[in-house]
Amino acid sequence: MATRSAVLGANGGTGRAVVEALLASGHEVRAVTRKGDGPAGAEQIAADVEDGSALARALEGASVVYHCAQPAYERWSAEFPAMNRAIAEATAASGVKLVFADNLYMYDQSRGPIDETTPEDPPTARGRLRRDMADELLSMHREGRLRVSIGRASDYYGPNGIGTSLGDRLFERVLAGKKAQWMGSLDQPHTCSYLPDMARALITLGEHDEADGRAWVLPAAPAVTGRRFVELASGAAGVPARPAAISSGMMKVAGLFSPMIRAYAEMLGEWTTPFTVDASAFEEAFGSFDVTPHEEAIPATVEWFARRGSRAAA
Repeated sequence: MATRSAVLGANGGTGRAVVEALLASGHEVRAVTRKGDGPAGAEQIAADVEDGSALARALEGASVVYHCAQPAYERWSAEFPAMNRAIAEATAASGVKLVFADNLYMYDQSRGPIDETTPEDPPTARGRLRRDMADELLSMHREGRLRVSIGRASDYYGPNGIGTSLGDRLFERVLAGKKAQWMGSLDQPHTCSYLPDMARALITLGEHDEADGRAWVLPAAPAVTGRRFVELASGAAGVPARPAAISSGMMKVAGLFSPMIRAYAEMLGEWTTPFTVDASAFEEAFGSFDVTPHEEAIPATVEWFARRGSRAAA
């Protein structure tokens, strides 16, 4: 019998990828969004994830809840902890398993490739916020109040991946033949997660009881430099590669006009030194995981952004 899964934040990049991957694998999927306008093929439920009673109704009958919801990046500190707590409480009251789509901000990347043993000693406010939210979920698990598994991915790209450092700002500029803006250094290796791979890995956590009660670093293709990333994107778009590094000074100026860039400026350190992951623990626990090579994933993303641009221009 197919498992019914509820996906919170189903219109975001991660949430939409999870919905699509669940549908492709035969799951019954309930897409929970503020307006009830999630991806086609899923049951549509409108609910504010901070409204406990509305969320409880949205979770009725689900076996696994995928927490992919988040506020706008610049509003994380003001809104994210309360949102996370409301989702945890509603999921705990419903007695179902929660899978939280997390990132890597809490790790000290200076210790080498990031894995589950890397110290959680974040140098940034957003890293500390992410660490504290995850700790709250895991504390509820240890207390027996909530079944939870946490999947941590790096900066992502892919179809529907907009409003991110590797999203529309980069791919739309490539398609227009403009300079492709890359954070920090163009020549430092950086792990970049592909949304469909992230979704499959999160679903793996949802399907395995042994995933419960801890955080997992999710598999991704080998780290790539910004220069190589832009070369692959430009080749797929049929335009000359024009990579351009965004310095801290440039971010300060751009931040005067963009709240998102202003908020992201503190994360620049991730992009000026090697930022890589080791997901061997995930594969040891759940078996070999076939990640999509950047040579396939980046052209697929270029194609999606090209179609999106054509629809917008129509």
